[in-house]
Amino acid sequence: MPAQNPRKGYRGRFAPSPSGPLHFGSLLAATASYLQAKQQQGEWWLRIEDIDPPREVKGASQRIIDTLALYGFEWDTLSYQSERLGLYQHYLDKLQQTAQAYHCGCSRKEIQQFNQQQSAPAGLYPGTCRQGLNGKPARAIRIKITEPKQTIHDAIQGTQSKDLSQTSGDFIIKRADGLFSYQLAVAIDDSTQEMTQIVRGCDLHESSFCQQYIQKSLGLRSPSYAHIPVVASPNGIKLSKRAAAQDIATESPQQILWLALDILGQQPPASLKTQNLKHLWQWGFTNWNLANVPQAQSVLSPL
Repeated sequence: MPAQNPRKGYRGRFAPSPSGPLHFGSLLAATASYLQAKQQQGEWWLRIEDIDPPREVKGASQRIIDTLALYGFEWDTLSYQSERLGLYQHYLDKLQQTAQAYHCGCSRKEIQQFNQQQSAPAGLYPGTCRQGLNGKPARAIRIKITEPKQTIHDAIQGTQSKDLSQTSGDFIIKRADGLFSYQLAVAIDDSTQEMTQIVRGCDLHESSFCQQYIQKSLGLRSPSYAHIPVVASPNGIKLSKRAAAQDIATESPQQILWLALDILGQQPPASLKTQNLKHLWQWGFTNWNLANVPQAQSVLSPL
């Protein structure tokens, strides 16, 4: 299948999961992707990645939307992954029909024990079920890695390459619990929704190689990437919902937004801290420069 023709004009997105409210690290990614889209005079989409019910927090989707609106974000389109399950199944079927995916009967414990015996990296799949289940019941579905060396040209972190046979092996695209994997859903969404550039945190940099591989396997176009530093707490742990990161404040959004711009290397004038959100965003639209974003993997939280 030939790759899709690139769309005319820029399109970016912010894609939070409703596993909790927004924290400062999420705001940083939203701000960078939003300003990059505006600077390119393009579109900015909000996509709620709600296909993992066990991790979802009731009411989190609407709370995220309300918080972004309070901070002055304006999106061109709002979409939900839960409304696109048929599309994911369609492309999963294609991978299976072309022998690019297969059922796996291995448990996490079995893979862990094998890797320990072989002194292999944790999480690396050894390909046990590539040639068949050997009597095991089918659990997950994995994509077959036949061209393991992948290269990403990152606008912030530079050009980087990975050998998927050494980092993940044949990774899961449909989980044992029947849910589509994050990698499959995001790869399909970013391509079929015609995203031209993905601006997000460095914690997802490794995922870019897997997502690009899925897109190549399906003959779909891949976006370009720009990975910003993640925000870490004083003890060095990345701010995340899983680590119970504190919600971003709703009382003084312009001050928090100013901090986000500062950490992103944009050097906003101190006087903007007391200006309203409209003035702060206008300054951002005019002065945003992706080249000023630090190349670091992480930055210390100012909160």
